[in-house]
Amino acid sequence: MSSGLLALLDDIAAIVKVTAASIDDVAVQALKASSKAAGVVIDDAAVTPKYVVGLSPKRELPIIWNIAKGSIKNKLLFLLPAMLLLGTFAPWAVAPLLAFGGAFLCFEGYEKLHHIVHGIFHKETHIDEEKIEIITPEELEKIRTSGAIRTDFILSAEIMAISYAVVATEPFLTQFFTLLVVAVAITAGVYGFVGLIVKMDDIGLHLAKDKFNRTTRAFGRGLIKGMPALLKVLAYIGTAAMLWVGGGIIIHAIPFLHHEMLHLVHELHLEGFAAWGLEASLSLIFGIVIGFIVVQIVERTKKYWPKKSAS
Repeated sequence: MSSGLLALLDDIAAIVKVTAASIDDVAVQALKASSKAAGVVIDDAAVTPKYVVGLSPKRELPIIWNIAKGSIKNKLLFLLPAMLLLGTFAPWAVAPLLAFGGAFLCFEGYEKLHHIVHGIFHKETHIDEEKIEIITPEELEKIRTSGAIRTDFILSAEIMAISYAVVATEPFLTQFFTLLVVAVAITAGVYGFVGLIVKMDDIGLHLAKDKFNRTTRAFGRGLIKGMPALLKVLAYIGTAAMLWVGGGIIIHAIPFLHHEMLHLVHELHLEGFAAWGLEASLSLIFGIVIGFIVVQIVERTKKYWPKKSAS
C-alpha cells in the first residue's frame, strides 16, 4: 500500500516538474517572441490613438476598449489558429498573405499621407457642401472603430507571424501557449498604454487643481497644453508606421529585396539604431511607392465594383 502511494507521489512529482519546465519554456519563448515583435508593437501603439482624435472625451476609453476586444478576438479566434495551421500544413502561404496585408497597410497609409499633404498645400480649397456626407457621432465612432480593428488585424498578423517564427521548431503545445501569452500580453500592453495616452489631458486637469502644490499644478497644466500636440504627432507617426510596416512586410516577403536591404546595411557597417533607421526609412519609401500603386489600381477599377443599392 505504502509503496503504491510512494510510486503515485513520484509520478505526481514528475508531472509537476514537467509542467513547471513547460511553463518556464513558454515564458522564455514568449519573451523572445515579444522582443522580436517589439517594432510592430510600437507601431501598433502609435497607430491607434489617431482613431479617437476629435471624438468626445467621454467616449475615448469605451472606443479603445472596443478596439482592444476586436484586437484580442483577431488574435485568438483567427490569427492564432490560422498561424498554427499554416505553419503546420502550408508554411509557404504565410509570406504571400503577409505581403497582401502589407499592401493594404500601404494603401491606407498612402491615402492618409495624401490627405495630410493636400491639407498643408491646399488650405483654402473650396469644399462643395452638396457632396459632404453628414453622419452622426455614433456612425463616426463605428467607422473609426471598424477601421482601427482592420488595421490592427494586419499588425496583429505580423506580430503573430514573427512570434510563430521564434517557436516554429518547438512542440505544438509550446507553440500554442506561447502565441496565447504573446497575444494577451501585447494586447493588454498596447491598449493599456494607448488608454493612458488619450486620458493624459484628464490626468493633467486633475493635477492642476488647487489642492496640489505648485510644481504638481504646473506639471498638470503642461500635460493639458501638450497633449493636443502629442496626439497630433502620434497621428503622423501612426500614418508613417502604416507605410514603413507595410513596406517592411512586403520587403521581407520578397527574398531579393530583403537580401539587398541587409546587404546595404552591412556595406555601410551600420548596427543597432542606425541599422534600424535605415531599414525603416527604406521601408517607408517603398511603402509610399506601393501605396501609390495600389491607390491607382483601386481608382481605376472602382467602376467595375458592384454598386450599393439605394436604401
